Amino acid sequence: MKLSKETLSVLKNFASINDGIVFRTGNTLRTCDALKQVMAETQIAETIPSNFAIYDLNRFLSVLSLHDESTEIELDDNNKAANLKSGKKKTSYKLCAIEMIKNSPDKTIVMPSVDVSFTLSSDDLDAVMKSAAVLGSPHIAVKSDGAKIVVAQLDNKDSSSHSSELEIAEGDGKKYNMVFKTEHLRMIPGSYTVSISFRGIASFKHTEKPIQYWIATDVGSTKE
Repeated sequence: MKLSKETLSVLKNFASINDGIVFRTGNTLRTCDALKQVMAETQIAETIPSNFAIYDLNRFLSVLSLHDESTEIELDDNNKAANLKSGKKKTSYKLCAIEMIKNSPDKTIVMPSVDVSFTLSSDDLDAVMKSAAVLGSPHIAVKSDGAKIVVAQLDNKDSSSHSSELEIAEGDGKKYNMVFKTEHLRMIPGSYTVSISFRGIASFKHTEKPIQYWIATDVGSTKE
């Protein structure tokens, strides 16, 4: 099995959500953070031959980077090691028991309902995340007064903090303030179809790549 640059990029992103990961037979990869506030799922071009787990995904990716693009990954007979081979170089990377990976989802999340939906362009997402980083905003909120939808960068617990807003779509008459922790928006760059349920969860589905995130809303979210 060889891992493409696209798959490696996704795995690097997944490592920011959970230190470990379970590879399951097929071509679907999933991950979830420790508090079950963020889940991500993607379809990869490769076919995973059997179930195995990596405890420290960042370390595995670093070890893999010591090899070239031709690297073959072969599992030993009892799935206790992944053998990386490229040219004359071979590395044996020890795997862990699947049970050691906390919150390893094996099913897709089904949204309970969709109350708000819009497209967040790649440029707008980039602008929002840069603004949040510069302002030091711990929260990002999707808000609407009924007439327009804005994405705000702020500290939802401190009204005296710096804040910024970016208008991204027309409203549909609904009034709400859906708050997310900035640290939970660890998505790969691109444009997304955003679907929010007032029951406390949002879906961010990439418009060009087969990757989707589900993120829980934070304390302070409201609707009228």
